[in-house]
Amino acid sequence: MTVDPAALRAREPGRAHDDIGRLVSEVRKDGRPVVRLRCSDCGDQWVVECDVYPVNELSVRPKSAGPYVFGTAAEAHEFVRQSLLTLRVFGCDVV
Repeated sequence: MTVDPAALRAREPGRAHDDIGRLVSEVRKDGRPVVRLRCSDCGDQWVVECDVYPVNELSVRPKSAGPYVFGTAAEAHEFVRQSLLTLRVFGCDVV
């Protein structure tokens, strides 16, 4: 599956594009933000987008990763769960 990121940001009226609050996760390392994961229900697909904050750069602007598109909520949830588990293994805190 593919998705147009610009189309997702446009958020067409009348279509389900609700961010699921329990699927928004912020990850920190040593108190600094590292990653923010957002999972959205886009009607016929689930989309995970990530903001990645470089730790070895002077820039405070996050870089985008994704979107990662899934056909079911279960697949999107598993992707987020595995991502958060991996980040915890590397010493990050999920807040």
